[in-house]
Amino acid sequence: MARAALTRDEVLDAAADLVRRHGPELLTMRGLAARLGTAVTSIYWHVGNRESLLDALVERTVSDLGEIRPSGRTPAQRIVSVARALRRQLLDRPHLIAMVHERGLTERMFLPAQQSLVREAHAAGLRGARAADLVRAVQFQVVGHVLVERNRERAPAQHPGEQELWDAASAGDDPALAQALAGPPDLERLFVTSVEALTRSLLASADAPGGRPADDRRTEVPKAPRASIPDRRPTRRRPGGR
Repeated sequence: MARAALTRDEVLDAAADLVRRHGPELLTMRGLAARLGTAVTSIYWHVGNRESLLDALVERTVSDLGEIRPSGRTPAQRIVSVARALRRQLLDRPHLIAMVHERGLTERMFLPAQQSLVREAHAAGLRGARAADLVRAVQFQVVGHVLVERNRERAPAQHPGEQELWDAASAGDDPALAQALAGPPDLERLFVTSVEALTRSLLASADAPGGRPADDRRTEVPKAPRASIPDRRPTRRRPGGR
């Protein structure tokens, strides 16, 4: 049976899968054609040259991250759902995300998720700088957590490892704590716990007088005193002075 006509989306799907598995360095037009069982000329006809193909993959990745849809009954629940979806998107596409970053499109890529967070911040009663704090804090928490997860995946075997470093003595005579820290972390649960705590803290300001929690003791960074500059202007001598 003859193969159905190849489509541009099929080419991009196969190319994205190859990049996810092996990185963009190993993506070749011949390898892509072999994967699809077609001629190289067919690949060029659908997506142009290799640089055009990479540009198309970047545009698709940016578009995919725009499809995050919040879920939950409350703004806090929906904020956590956006964070979880964004984390999963970043973890599933490390090479594609790196390509987006290299082309200077990172801010555009994050815009849809930021806009979702803005809507939930407004729904919770936050406006202005407080809403901006929430958007950026949640985004930075997601990105930071993903970076730590990626680093743990790629790190060499640790000697000694956590299971060897943690015992009752090093955990302050807390055997249960030592046992928990000696085992592998539940990354999903840890991520959700941290985002929920962050979200509760940030949303608390919506209910406080003046838009700031009563226990918010953030201090202003003092400005450095201006250094006094000695007056080096020449002095005029009085008539008859020495």
